[in-house]
Amino acid sequence: MSDTKSPQIILYRTSWCAFCHTEMQWLDRMGIPYVAKDIEADQSAHDELMKKINNDFRGVPVTDIGGDIILGFDRPKLQAAMQAHNIQPTATA
Repeated sequence: MSDTKSPQIILYRTSWCAFCHTEMQWLDRMGIPYVAKDIEADQSAHDELMKKINNDFRGVPVTDIGGDIILGFDRPKLQAAMQAHNIQPTATA
């Protein structure tokens, strides 16, 4: 049995961001596991994101897929990063 785990997807978001909610719904429909972190409610999530993007904040959502940082809800880039890290949907979207 293989003990390999697919790279974690972290979605940095805010509670009021419509694109963040749309991306979460999209990932949910495909059955893609992810961790959503609210950068306004969680200071450690905010600090973690700022470190990853060298304090060059341009908005949310920001998605970390196996170390690849994607700004905005950019489906082609998100899909390419998931494919590059062999993250497969478990449901059809």
